[in-house]
Amino acid sequence: MQSGNHVAAATLTLYGRSYCHLCDEMLAALAPLRDEFGLAIQVVDVDSDADLEQRFGTLVPVLMHADTELCHYHLDTAKVRAYLVKIR
Repeated sequence: MQSGNHVAAATLTLYGRSYCHLCDEMLAALAPLRDEFGLAIQVVDVDSDADLEQRFGTLVPVLMHADTELCHYHLDTAKVRAYLVKIR
């Protein structure tokens, strides 16, 4: 469902760690995209779940939409924006 220029009900999940500076940087860098597309950002600490910790290891931060990995380590703004435009 669309609403103007916003992806309705789109939630991106940022998998990271509480002590991870790259995770903090990616979350901050997501703010303009969040505002532009009306996104919800769910932050999940992989250390809170053994399965997530094993799945992601040192790959964090990882940005995902559902089962689609959008980027890891650093925000790829162009790639994420193109993906969001595509799923509108």
